[in-house]
Amino acid sequence: MVETKMELKPGLTVRVYQKIKELNSKGEEKERVQYFEGMIIARKHNKEKGATITVRKVSEGIGVEKIFPLNLPTITKIEIKKEAKVRQAKLYYLRSGYKKKLKEKTVK
Repeated sequence: MVETKMELKPGLTVRVYQKIKELNSKGEEKERVQYFEGMIIARKHNKEKGATITVRKVSEGIGVEKIFPLNLPTITKIEIKKEAKVRQAKLYYLRSGYKKKLKEKTVK
């Protein structure tokens, strides 16, 4: 399980680092770290073993969402970049092209 200083909650912009195993042309296994940066739009099963976060980003005009189980052994760390002020637990309204910018708070 990944430990962070702050509670992971909707409205946070995070960078999730994940280990990925690849095979090269010689058939050797290579491991590298890849990150996915976006805003948390949902957190489910808060303190349970199966807790997940849904992270959304817009890449070249296309929305991309990934669901990360928090106890996944391939997740090495989660960095918190920004925090937005939100009043809902699930930010699914961001999927439908929400035009307003969310108000940001400073992260310590």
